Amino acid sequence: MSVAQATIAPSTVASTRWVQLGLGLVTMMAISSPQYVWTLFTKPFGEVTGASLAAIQVTFTIVIVLQTFFSPVQGYLLDRFSPKLMIALGTALSGLGWVLSAYATSLFTLYLTYGLFCGIGTGIVYVGIIGLMVRWFPDRRGFAAGLVAAGYGMGAMFTSFPITSMLETSGYRATLITFGIILGAVGVLAALGLRAPRHGEVTASAATIHNAGRDTKPADMLRTPLFWLMFVMMTMMSTGGLMVTSNFANFARDFGVANAVVFGLAALPLALTFDRFMNGFTRPFFGWVSDNIGRENTMGIAFILEGIAIALLLYYRENPYMFVFLSGVVFFGWGEIFSLFPSTLTDSFGTKHATTNYGFLYIAQGIGSILGGPVAALMRESLGSWVPVFAVVICLDILTGILALVLLKPMRARHSAQA
Repeated sequence: MSVAQATIAPSTVASTRWVQLGLGLVTMMAISSPQYVWTLFTKPFGEVTGASLAAIQVTFTIVIVLQTFFSPVQGYLLDRFSPKLMIALGTALSGLGWVLSAYATSLFTLYLTYGLFCGIGTGIVYVGIIGLMVRWFPDRRGFAAGLVAAGYGMGAMFTSFPITSMLETSGYRATLITFGIILGAVGVLAALGLRAPRHGEVTASAATIHNAGRDTKPADMLRTPLFWLMFVMMTMMSTGGLMVTSNFANFARDFGVANAVVFGLAALPLALTFDRFMNGFTRPFFGWVSDNIGRENTMGIAFILEGIAIALLLYYRENPYMFVFLSGVVFFGWGEIFSLFPSTLTDSFGTKHATTNYGFLYIAQGIGSILGGPVAALMRESLGSWVPVFAVVICLDILTGILALVLLKPMRARHSAQA
C-alpha cells in the first residue's frame, strides 16, 4: 500500500462518497424534465408544426435513442476523459436543447433541437452518473444506483406543476427557455463537483461483497448469453414504461380524466407529480431490497406488480381518483429497472468496465422508446383504442418477471460459478 493510500481515512472516504452521491442525485434531477414532462409539450408542438401525434412522438424517440444507442461511446469517453467535465457538458446540452426547441416551427427543427441536444446531453449524464456510483458504492450498489436513478425519475416531480402553470400563463416558448436555462445551470454546477474514486479509496473488502463476477471487457461481455437475456428483459420492461411515460397525457385525455379535479387539483399534473415521486422512490427502495433478497427475486416481484398495476389502471381508467393512484403504482413497478439492471450487470461483469458495459445494456431503453412511443401511438391510431396497447404491455411485464425467476436466476448462478 502506498503512503497516499494509507493516509486515506475511512471516515473521509465515507464522507466523500456520500457527497458524491448527493451531487450525482442533483445532477440527475436537473436532466430529468426533457423526458418526464415531454408529454406536456406534445400538444403545443403539434399545433405549431401541424404534425400528427405519432410524428411529434418521434422527437421523444430521438431523445431516448440518442441517450441510449450512443451510450457505449459516451461510456468510453467518460472512462477516457474527466467525468465531471463530460457530465457538465451533458447537462449544458440538455438545457440548451430546451432553449433552442422554443424556436422550432417544423418537425425537422424540433428533432434537431429537443431531440438531438437533449438526447445526447442526458445520455452522457445518465451513463456517467450510474458508472460513478457503482464504483463509489460496491457494498450498496443497488441502493446507490437506485438513488441517483431516482433523481432522474423524481426530478420532474418538482417541475411538473411549475411548468404546467407557466405553460398556461406564458406559453410553451417562455416555459422552455426559462426552465432550460435554470435546469442547465443547476446541472453544470453540481457536475463540476463530481469525480471518480481514487485508487485505494474503495476498500477491497467492500468491493468483493456484491461483485460475484470478474472484470469483463465489453467485447467479451457481448459474447455471453447472460448479457443478451438481460438486454431482452430490459427492452421488454422499457417498452411498457415508456409507453406510459410518452403517451400519458394523450390517453388521459382519451379516458376523459385529464381535466377532472382530484382533491381540488387538476388530475393530470397531480398524477404526473405523484408518478414522479413513485418513479423515484421505487429505484432506491427496490435497489435496497435487491441488495438483501437478491436481484432476480426482486425483479420477479416488481415486474409482475407492474403488469398487475397496468391492468388495474386500464380497468379503472374512467375513475380520476383511481387513475391518479394507479398511475403512481405503475411507475412504482417500472422505475426500478434503472437500479436493478445496472447493479445486476455490474455484479455479473465487474466494475472496471462498468460504465461502458452499462452503456451497451442501456441501448435496450432506446429500443423500448421506439416500441413504447411512436409504435404505441400508431397502434392507437390504427386500432382506435388504447386497450390493445395496454394488453401487450401487461403481457410483456409479467413475462419479464417470470424470466427473471426461471431463467435469469439459474443462468447468473452458473456464470458466477465459472468466474
